[in-house]
Amino acid sequence: MRLLIIATAAFSMSAGMSLLLARWRSPLNVLDLPNERSLHTRPVPRTGGLAILAGLIAGSVVAYPILSGVQQLAWVVSGAGVLAAGSYLDDHFDLPVVTRLVVHFAAAGLLLYPGLSLCCAEMPGATWGLPGAIGYSFSMLFAVWMINLYNFMDGMDGFAGGMAVAGFSGLALIGWLQGHISFAVVGLLVASAAGGFLSVNFPPARIFMGDVGSSLLGLLAAAMSLWGAHEGIFPFWVAVLVFSPFIVDATVTLAKRLARGEKAWEAHRSHYYQRLVQVGWGHRRTVLWEYALMLGVVASAVVAVDAGVWLQWVIITAWAATYVILAAGVMRLEARTQGRGSG
Repeated sequence: MRLLIIATAAFSMSAGMSLLLARWRSPLNVLDLPNERSLHTRPVPRTGGLAILAGLIAGSVVAYPILSGVQQLAWVVSGAGVLAAGSYLDDHFDLPVVTRLVVHFAAAGLLLYPGLSLCCAEMPGATWGLPGAIGYSFSMLFAVWMINLYNFMDGMDGFAGGMAVAGFSGLALIGWLQGHISFAVVGLLVASAAGGFLSVNFPPARIFMGDVGSSLLGLLAAAMSLWGAHEGIFPFWVAVLVFSPFIVDATVTLAKRLARGEKAWEAHRSHYYQRLVQVGWGHRRTVLWEYALMLGVVASAVVAVDAGVWLQWVIITAWAATYVILAAGVMRLEARTQGRGSG
């Protein structure tokens, strides 16, 4: 019953704040104006991250008796506070890239302070110890990358919110099944707050989450991935699988842009999900197929935690092949569209 109350508090506060902020006259609002790289065609408020933050606070108040003994959360909250403040300023004043990165590294440093950095690299059937400096450096870069990739992938109605609902719900379920109640509660909190926002962000979106929301969710995804691995709830690669719809798209797209000599920090429309919208699928159809992908990887991750080594490798291999096939499918759709246009 307490879990239901926690989820309801986070969802209701987030949904209510999202509806309030969706009104353009709100003094807190910043409008996201469409440009040549945007997928939307009309101005939309981009302060939905404040609604997600409000939902997290409301749910945390109800969940305090369960979470009060989790020492790591104080540092996660500190990092989230620094990141939210910096991101809110970025939404208003478009901070320089270097300033944003300083804020991101500061937030990641607070996150890692209680010792959440990876101490080993683990794959099915094999574990390798990591020297402290290497484990810390990798964990720091992972946290900063998750913050930024969530921002990169927040470019389509209902997409980033849907990934948060699916991904954090999956982590919450894994935590519950593994008997780690506080971990499950945090996952439930984030998923519920994201769900409240998603109710107003589903296409056609009336509000965007902006940098506050995307950066915050990216930091929390990194925090729960590292926390779960540190506590032995799941191997780190399971968390990567959970968020792989974002990780694969953003990482592959970034690598391609760098290989072409393009500036990685500049806005663009070359992510796979953006390319699907541009070939005529539209926001709703694309995001629904992305939801199916998210549910598939989350279900596989839940199964993988207690699976045997051979089945874990089957899951990893199957999803690697699936992503290759999906990328090829997007390119084929683009070729067909171009062929019809030239004909």
